[in-house]
Amino acid sequence: MLWIKALHIIAMVAWMSALLYLPRLFVYHSMTEDEAGKQRFKTMERKLYYYIATPAMLLTIIFGLWLLIPAWEIAYKSAGWMHAKLLFVVLLIGFHHMCKAHMKRFAKDANKKSDKYFRWFNEVPTVLLILIVIMAVVKPF
Repeated sequence: MLWIKALHIIAMVAWMSALLYLPRLFVYHSMTEDEAGKQRFKTMERKLYYYIATPAMLLTIIFGLWLLIPAWEIAYKSAGWMHAKLLFVVLLIGFHHMCKAHMKRFAKDANKKSDKYFRWFNEVPTVLLILIVIMAVVKPF
């Protein structure tokens, strides 16, 4: 199980890296006015989302479930911290899909959000990461 835990952490780090970088690309993309720059950001966003973020998310979920399911009845069924962690992970998955929606709007040149919006949007995965790590390590309840 230590190998599965290691793979879960590796996948999570890759997923979080992508979710921290993608909104930063949205910040710069929303400020870009030249067509070549817009096309470059569209390519970067698409590749980051489909080739790194989504596979890393799926692997994080697969390895996480692999760790969770066998121990659910024994260790996690009544662990409040695990329920909170899973809630934050579900919110992170929702954020992942929000990124896709923003990316699709950028791809159609239909983005209406400002760089200031994306600067705040970029903070969401950081907050969720902090909460998830605290739940997993500190186990406050």
